[in-house]
Amino acid sequence: MGENGPAGSIRDLLRGLPVFDAELPGFDVDAAPSDPVALFVEWLTSAVEAGVREPHAMSLATADAGGRPSSRVLICKDLGADGTWYFATSAGSRKGRELAATPYAALAFYWPEQGRQIRVRGTAFAADAQRSAADFLARSPGARADALTGRQSQVLDKPSDLEAALRAAHAQIEAHPEVVAPGWTLYGVRAEEVEFWQADHDRRHIRLRYTREDAAWARHRLWP
Repeated sequence: MGENGPAGSIRDLLRGLPVFDAELPGFDVDAAPSDPVALFVEWLTSAVEAGVREPHAMSLATADAGGRPSSRVLICKDLGADGTWYFATSAGSRKGRELAATPYAALAFYWPEQGRQIRVRGTAFAADAQRSAADFLARSPGARADALTGRQSQVLDKPSDLEAALRAAHAQIEAHPEVVAPGWTLYGVRAEEVEFWQADHDRRHIRLRYTREDAAWARHRLWP
């Protein structure tokens, strides 16, 4: 479209939106811990105390066997001391199938109120059945019922089919409270790289990357 058409209007709208218009926290790289897990906990705690909404939400990027990526936002379930971030999904979902084909993933947390991002990249793996079942049973009844339908990402022809499947799933949970959806899996991403990104009003963004080296972590400050 032309300069005055919808495309130009969207461009003007996007360019007119404020960026980092709030007061931003500082980030002293020299004082950062040697372990990215400790710094993540520090930043997460700060986000919670600052009232950041859903700070445990993160994007997950995966790729199929042909290298074609896809991404979505989900909830971080846990963080191991060894630098493994956890999330859960059905092994039959798109992300589950892609992780089976290409066992690498990237995660990203973004807290706009503080101008902070945390990026994680590493090897993905499935946790054992016991941990996966425990994760499933800790979910709300509604979330368990949704997973028990076993049809995530499939084409939904009629909304009534969804309602019927959910009614059946709720009845199954009521009759068998310990039922676990087949294929429900807790996945871990064992980080090879973790980057902490702090926005700056003058665009002199502060970036610190941790890279796993055997049992330790190397730290490097990056250009904005």
